[in-house]
Amino acid sequence: MNTRPDSNEYLPLAEKYVSLVPEGHIAEVLQRQHDETLRSLSDLTEEQANVRYAEGKWSLKQVVGHIADVERLWNYRILYIARGDAREFSGYDREIFVQNSPFSHLPLREALKDYAAVRQSTITLVGSLTEEAMLRQGTFNNYPLSARAAAYVIAGHELHHLNILRDKYLT
Repeated sequence: MNTRPDSNEYLPLAEKYVSLVPEGHIAEVLQRQHDETLRSLSDLTEEQANVRYAEGKWSLKQVVGHIADVERLWNYRILYIARGDAREFSGYDREIFVQNSPFSHLPLREALKDYAAVRQSTITLVGSLTEEAMLRQGTFNNYPLSARAAAYVIAGHELHHLNILRDKYLT
């Protein structure tokens, strides 16, 4: 699928993610992101991966874990919508997820391995969907949500956090 989702395919808050995604086939965009993320983060030391740029902020490893966890949630939504089982999807509490995740205790290479596995699953799922399936819709937080928009949210969410990593962690 080579076209961006229309603004009526996702909740308004998702625009900050969707707008970050470059043009192109979304599965290819996701693959390029995967490659760039691994290239950018794989050579970091554990000390760098445990850095928190301010009090109360997540470590770099926790950010990587957060990206993977959020992607899992959006994949779940894509699968349901694409298969025609439209329903109301709820949100989640990111702070609870990070607090209860293992990422702060895992080596960076394990956090990146988890990220890579989730992303490969996303690429396989999104890459296999027909245009019809990508345009199907469910509901998320009382707004329509297409499978296509959910894929763009995944890509944009990662870009959002990679920008933060570059600005706050990798300077």
